[in-house]
Amino acid sequence: MFVAFILNAMFLSLSGVMAPGPITAVTVAKGSRSQHAGAWIAVGHGIVEFPLMAVIFLGFEYVFTSPQAKGVIGFVGGLFLFFLAYGMFRSISRADIGGSRAFRSPVAAGAILTIANPYFLIWWATVGASLIIGAVEFGAVGVIAFAIFHWLCDLIWCYFLSALSFRGGRFFGNSFQKIIFGVCGAFLLFMGGKFVIDAVRTLSF
Repeated sequence: MFVAFILNAMFLSLSGVMAPGPITAVTVAKGSRSQHAGAWIAVGHGIVEFPLMAVIFLGFEYVFTSPQAKGVIGFVGGLFLFFLAYGMFRSISRADIGGSRAFRSPVAAGAILTIANPYFLIWWATVGASLIIGAVEFGAVGVIAFAIFHWLCDLIWCYFLSALSFRGGRFFGNSFQKIIFGVCGAFLLFMGGKFVIDAVRTLSF
């Protein structure tokens, strides 16, 4: 029973982890310089995620599901993604494929992008909350095991992406890295625009 729950939780976790998003984009971009970047981004992600799990466990998930909260989180998060995309494009124009200042530290990038991603908070307030409730049935061990295995999904996926990007950069050279930054910057612009538009629609009602 417990093993079945963990396997189901990992499957649902991977469905959220592997979905394209800001962390995916930045992991690929940072991976063009270091194959270990994904691991450190996952650490930054966990710094935000573990406390959030505790908050949901204590029953405060409703804070993230109200229309007003969704709207504010989406609007602010979207604007921040615009800022990050600008930093990436600026890095390309300056031939500085090390990322913008916001990405000097992969740990900081993981934490900041996690906070700035509205879908992350909403996922945890819905799907994540239901998984935590299921884990509670197995006691403290169940909750801790779920938290660890969920984060391991983040770690494995992010490390895979950064290692793949690094090997591609080593093979194709600096032009490959510029392409990666351009694609990631465009993706962040798209995500930012979507967050802002959805937020405006939510707050207008």
